[in-house]
Amino acid sequence: MQLIANLKNRLFTRMFVTSLSIIALVGFGFAWLVIQLNAQSQYNQATANLISELPVIAAEFQESNLVPITQAQDNDNIETSYIMATCDNQFNSLWRSTLAKQSALDNICENYRQSLDGNKAYYLSFHNDQTYLVYKLSTLIDQKSFHLLILKDAQKIKQNLKKFKRLTYFRLAMVLGGAIFLLISAAYWGLLPLKRLKQELLKLKQGKQQQFSNNYPIELQEITQALNQLVDQNEQRQARYQNAMNDLAHSLKTRLAASVAIIDDKQLTANEKQLQILSQIEDMDHLVKYQLKRAMMGRQGLLHEQTDIKPIIDQIVQLLSKLYQHKHIHFMVNCPNTLLVPISKADLMELCGNIIENAAKFCISSINITASTTADMFNLTVDDDGPGIDETYRQKVIQRGVRVDTQYSGQGIGLAVCHELVTSYSGTLEIQTSTLQGASIIIAIPLASN
Repeated sequence: MQLIANLKNRLFTRMFVTSLSIIALVGFGFAWLVIQLNAQSQYNQATANLISELPVIAAEFQESNLVPITQAQDNDNIETSYIMATCDNQFNSLWRSTLAKQSALDNICENYRQSLDGNKAYYLSFHNDQTYLVYKLSTLIDQKSFHLLILKDAQKIKQNLKKFKRLTYFRLAMVLGGAIFLLISAAYWGLLPLKRLKQELLKLKQGKQQQFSNNYPIELQEITQALNQLVDQNEQRQARYQNAMNDLAHSLKTRLAASVAIIDDKQLTANEKQLQILSQIEDMDHLVKYQLKRAMMGRQGLLHEQTDIKPIIDQIVQLLSKLYQHKHIHFMVNCPNTLLVPISKADLMELCGNIIENAAKFCISSINITASTTADMFNLTVDDDGPGIDETYRQKVIQRGVRVDTQYSGQGIGLAVCHELVTSYSGTLEIQTSTLQGASIIIAIPLASN
């Protein structure tokens, strides 16, 4: 039962049974039609032969002075070499030839009448299982119909029909055999792409393959393209979540370090420490919500808004001054007090925080921060007096996980996050040599950003 259920559930079985049924139906229907046409042809040929012999039959009746021939009666002794009989208009027997009597063919006309009722007027069968082909001639005498039935042994015709029928079905069997072979081959060939699709699915599941190949039949290309898009979307979603978690960890690390520095700062009162710690906790809570939202929607899905940049820069400078107080960094901020930029507050905090923190990490003692706008661009430049970034590595450091200097702890994602943020706002990020002889990070973002 399990095997039968498996066969029914197989697409191959459905295709094979349906196609074979159609071929068998058409084949048997065609074979039946050919056999019927052959039988009709045999009958037509036999009747044509009888018709060609009618002059001989008429001559035999004329010798017996029975013209028209339907005047023959049962007691008339007519010399003829044919099996025949005459009937009245109701197909009652009037006369039988001597050969018909010798062959014990009784009630010829009555049998013919019965065959007319069954629409089988071509052949007559008698009690001795002998079959005869019958040909009817009719005439009208004194407003009465008379019929002459001429019979011819149909045994040879039956044998020919039987032989033709057997040969026809044998040929049909050969055709069906070839059709079964071709159906199996066609089904195997047609289902081969599905088998390959299954194998590629397994490889995707096992991580041995990243996408479906493109060389599929046209009927499956839309499916494989849709599956490839689904795989890409899944990979993008996973990468987005992974990047968001990495960015969150990177951002929280700075806040946690700042919180530790605040706790260790003996110059602050307990109340001041509490307020600043609460501020850091609020920032961390905001960062968590922001990164989770970005993980679900992507950067392009986040709302663009106008944000005042000066308070954010001041907050970051204050935070980093505590975090890197051992360096005694001199921050020089050149930014108007009311400068609005077309970036969301969370993105702006992430952007400025990463760039200024990198500068604080690698500088010697000085950092210049300049924020300004032109007619259509927002510009942010952060210069430091550190070792700078060699031109060879300037394009590499904006890639995730790439670090030039391994002397400092980190994951190598700060500048990569900044580059992704700037790109999402249709801006540019460049790395050059600053006037302080260190690195200069130059950001330009259109004010009318999409």
